[in-house]
Amino acid sequence: MKDLDVDRALDESALATLFTEARTQNGWQDKPVPDSVLEKIYDLVKMGPTSANCSPGRFVFIRTPEGKEKLAPALSKGNLAKTEAAPVTVIVAEDMEFYEKLPELFPHADARSWFTGSPAMVEETAFRNSTLQGAYLMMAARALGLDCGPMSGFDKDKVNEAFFAGTTWRVNFICNLGYGDPSKVFDRLPRLSMEDACLME
Repeated sequence: MKDLDVDRALDESALATLFTEARTQNGWQDKPVPDSVLEKIYDLVKMGPTSANCSPGRFVFIRTPEGKEKLAPALSKGNLAKTEAAPVTVIVAEDMEFYEKLPELFPHADARSWFTGSPAMVEETAFRNSTLQGAYLMMAARALGLDCGPMSGFDKDKVNEAFFAGTTWRVNFICNLGYGDPSKVFDRLPRLSMEDACLME
C-alpha cells in the first residue's frame, strides 16, 4: 500500500504470521514449548500498553500433567481433549489489587488512590487491561512461531477455586499454546467488512 511508512511497517510475511494466515487451533502436534520461549513471550507482553501502566494481567502457564488435571474439571466438554493435548495452556488472569503496584509502575501521580475507593473502577480497569494483555500474549506467541487456541468455554468459579483461592487473582480467559495440527483447523470463517464494523468521522 503506497500510503504506508515502509520504514516502519511490517512486511506481508510478518502480517500473515500475526493476522491474515494465523488460525485458531483445535489440535496440537506433540512438540514441546521450552520455558525459555514462555519467558520471551512474557518479556514482550509486559511491554504492551495498559492504562496508567496498570498491568493487571497475570498468567499461569500450565505445562505438566498435574496442572492439566487440576484444570480439567473446569473445562467444557468441547475444550477438554484439545487442552489436554496442548503443550501449554495459559490462564490469563487479572489481579484485583493491581493498584498496589501503581506506586512502582506509575510514579508520576498518586494513581493508587484512583482505585482504592471504587470497586467498580477496579473491576472495569482490571478486566479491560488484562484482556488487552491476553491479546498481546497471543500476538507475542505468534510472533515467536507458536500457534494459539483461545477459549471461553470453562467454569470461571472452578478455575478460580482451583488456582486462585485465597489470592486477589481471578481468571479472564484461557488460551492453549503450541504448534498446531493443520488437519484440525476449521475452515476460515467470514469477517465483517469495514463498512459493517467501522465509522469514519
